[in-house]
Amino acid sequence: MNRPATYLALAFLSALPAWCPAAPGTLVVKAVNKLAFARPSQTIELRASDLAPLNEKNLEKIHVQGAEGKELLCQAVDTKGEERPDEVIFQADFAPGETKTFTVTAGEKQVYSPDQFKAFGRFVPERLDDFAWENDRIAHRMYGKALETAKGEMLSSSAVDVWAKRVPYMVINGWYKSGKYHTDTGEGADFYPAGTSRGNGGNGLWAAEKLWVSKNFVHSRVLAAGPIRVMFELTYEPFDVNGTPVAEVKRITLDAGSNLNHYQSTYKPQGDVALTCGIGIKKSDVVQKDFAAAQGALTTWEPVKADRKGSSHFASAIVVDPRQLEKMTEDGLNLLLLAKVPKDNVASYWAGFGWDYSGQFADYQAWQTYVERFAQGLASPIEVRITAP
Repeated sequence: MNRPATYLALAFLSALPAWCPAAPGTLVVKAVNKLAFARPSQTIELRASDLAPLNEKNLEKIHVQGAEGKELLCQAVDTKGEERPDEVIFQADFAPGETKTFTVTAGEKQVYSPDQFKAFGRFVPERLDDFAWENDRIAHRMYGKALETAKGEMLSSSAVDVWAKRVPYMVINGWYKSGKYHTDTGEGADFYPAGTSRGNGGNGLWAAEKLWVSKNFVHSRVLAAGPIRVMFELTYEPFDVNGTPVAEVKRITLDAGSNLNHYQSTYKPQGDVALTCGIGIKKSDVVQKDFAAAQGALTTWEPVKADRKGSSHFASAIVVDPRQLEKMTEDGLNLLLLAKVPKDNVASYWAGFGWDYSGQFADYQAWQTYVERFAQGLASPIEVRITAP
């Protein structure tokens, strides 16, 4: 299963069809939503090879316009970690069954203003080696090596922590600067105790009927830091999996407009062993849950003390490729989905959350509908065709 970004069906034609005339040095993108529901904030990916007819090697100079001629926000992304962008992404909203067209050209280098950022992430050395990331809907952090020996805060955990936000703008830098992110002053706060659980979608490896997990990450690398996509990698030292040392590099991708992150864990076991990934949601306060095996989806709904007035609710979800799914289970701390790791030893899944105080999801049913449609979107990505004069 691939990322929830749109993947491309390419057709380079000798002449453009009549529906879309184009100037020299222009590519035309036709995108189709084949599902019968609206799909906001869909990410369209254009690879460097797709853009070759523009004769522009610097992908930071690529521009995209909608059918009405309005310039769209786009971002050059380095997916290979080679410090050179190899694709360009942009987003569009689609009505049920809608087809849209876009034009792509080369021009001046993209320059972004702070208010254009809908996704962001960074290593936070000033707070015990955290890595924090966010988009216009959610925020998270994970823990670095320094926290394992920190006085008063010592914690060994590869959990995914939740920072619940109720505003669309970026908050990470402001919250760290104030140091008061455990109190909601109108933007949200950190009041989700992940601890040594898997938190909101953390993973490990399942063997001998138990979950084996890594400690804190020891290295981080940012591949993209907005304005549309944040993408980074965390490296973990080898950890024991029922007698086999296994190293891990975890790549996390979050696009604007999405409540679910894409996690890709590349495992390096010392030996030829078949691996099973266990992805978890902290279970201590869960009051509602549903497992949809056909979609590979687990959803939960739980009360969280957000202020003195009472409890708000967090919604969590995990989505895995149904073809890799083994079963749902649990241990002392987590609800778990178990999924086979393919032969390339790269485990891929999606996980994230919602918060009723953000205004995004009124109740558990609204959250279930969102996750169900997300899973359907993975199975039926926006179909894209690129044409050149």
